[in-house]
Amino acid sequence: MFHPRPGPPGQHASGPRIRQHIAAAILALAVLGGCGIGPLPAVTASPEGSGMPTSPAPVPASVPASSSVSPTLPSPSFVRPTPTPEPSPVEYTVVAGDTLTSIARRFATTARSIAFWNRARYPSLDPASPGYAPDRIEVGWRLTIIPGVVVDETELTPPPASLSPTVLPSPIVVPGPTPLPGGSSLLVSHGDRASGAVALTFDMGGRLDPALAIMDWLIAHDVRATIFPTGKTGSETGIGRAVIGRIAAHPGLFGIGNHSWDHPDFRGLTAAQIADQLTRTEAALAPLAGRTTKPFFRPPFGSQDQAVLDAVGAAGWAYTIMWDVDTIDWRAPADGGPSAEDIVARVIARARGGSIVLMHLGGWHTLEALPGIVDGLRARGLEPVTLAELLGR
Repeated sequence: MFHPRPGPPGQHASGPRIRQHIAAAILALAVLGGCGIGPLPAVTASPEGSGMPTSPAPVPASVPASSSVSPTLPSPSFVRPTPTPEPSPVEYTVVAGDTLTSIARRFATTARSIAFWNRARYPSLDPASPGYAPDRIEVGWRLTIIPGVVVDETELTPPPASLSPTVLPSPIVVPGPTPLPGGSSLLVSHGDRASGAVALTFDMGGRLDPALAIMDWLIAHDVRATIFPTGKTGSETGIGRAVIGRIAAHPGLFGIGNHSWDHPDFRGLTAAQIADQLTRTEAALAPLAGRTTKPFFRPPFGSQDQAVLDAVGAAGWAYTIMWDVDTIDWRAPADGGPSAEDIVARVIARARGGSIVLMHLGGWHTLEALPGIVDGLRARGLEPVTLAELLGR
C-alpha cells in the first residue's frame, strides 16, 4: 500500500498533495507495464475525499521465462534518424526570359526568398531600398539560391509606402577603354542608365527574310544599329553577304559583332572550340565588312558561364554582349510569336537609358515594328546608337 510522506512538522498531508503522490505512483506503474513487467493493476478510486486508492491487484514479481524482454532494461522505442545534410547554396546566372518566379520554381523555393538572399548584392531586390523593384532582374546577374529552402515571410520587410522607385546604379560595370583584368570577357547587359542612348542590336543567322529590307529601312531613316552575324550566314549566303556589304558601306551607321560561326551553345564547347568559332568568323567577315568584329561577342541563345567568358576573353573578344530588352521577334506567329504592335509595346515599355534591345534580321514582324520603336524611343528622349557609342568604345 502507498503511504504519503509526512510533511514538515506542524503540517498534515493535504488532499491535493496525496493525489499528486497517487498520480506519480500510477505513472510509475504505467512505465513498468510498458517495459514488459506485466499488466497494470486495476486501480479504483476510494470513497470521495479519502485521497487513497483501494487495494490494487498485486504486481507479478518476475517476468515469465518465455518473455524475451529484459525485466530491468526496456526495449528502445525511438530510433534517432540519420541527420539530413544541410542544403548548399548554388549560384545561378540569369538568362534571357528568366523571372524570379520562374527561377524559384526551378529550385523549389520562392521569389521572395531569392530576393532576400541577394538583396545586398543587388539593391533593387532589397525591400528597404528606395529602388526596390523585385520584378526586374537583369540578364547576367549571378543569384545565390538555396534549393528547397524558403525564407520565413516575417524576415522580409515590405518597402515603405512613401518610397517611389528610382533608377538604380548598373549592377554590371560599363566597359572602359582599359584592358580587363585576368583576360576574361566582361558580361554586359546594358550601358549607362543616366544616358539618353539605346542600342538596337540585330542577330543574323537562320531565317533571313526580311534582312535586307530592315537594313535598307535603317539606312533610309538614318537609324544606328549593331549587327551580330554568324560567320557561316554572313559569308556563305547571298543575303548574308549583302548585309555585310551594307555594313561596310555605312561605317558610321552600323557596328558589327561576332555571333559565332554556326550558332552552337558555347557552354558545350571547349576553350579551343570556342576560339575556333570566333576566329573563323572573324577571318570570314572582317574582309567583307572592312573592319574587325572585335571587341563585341554575342553568345548564341544567350548561353554563357564563367568558363565561356574566360575562353572568349582569351580569344580576343573583350565584351560579351547580352541585353535587357528581348523582343522575342524570332518566334513565328503560329507558335505564339509577337505581332508588330506587341514588339513596339515591349520595347517602349521596357527600354531605359543604356538599354540594349535584342532583335533579329529574320524577325517575323521586326520590319513593321521598327517605325513605332524608333518614334516611341525618341518621344521618350532616347536615341538609337551603336554599341561602340553606348559603351564608349
